[in-house]
Amino acid sequence: MYILITYDVDTLSETGQKRLRQVAKACKDYGQRVQNSVFECEVSEAQFVTLKNRIAAIMDIQLDSIRFYFLSSKSHGRVISLGRLTSYDVNDAIII
Repeated sequence: MYILITYDVDTLSETGQKRLRQVAKACKDYGQRVQNSVFECEVSEAQFVTLKNRIAAIMDIQLDSIRFYFLSSKSHGRVISLGRLTSYDVNDAIII
């Protein structure tokens, strides 16, 4: 499944800055950053549950906000971008 993850983590405290880094790391483990607090991910149902639980364990539910948007495989191909390209096509070959 294709999902878009957006987050807003309160960073006024040192612990908030740490949570921000941890949420970003969790998202990066499953997808690619397309904007500062936005990740595109292609995950299985089990991977989504694992990721959601991992993020839930990191966040402060009183201060932080995490949103998961579910995209269909058809709409994933209909992304329109303006400006600098910040991502790669996850379905293309990547040479390292």
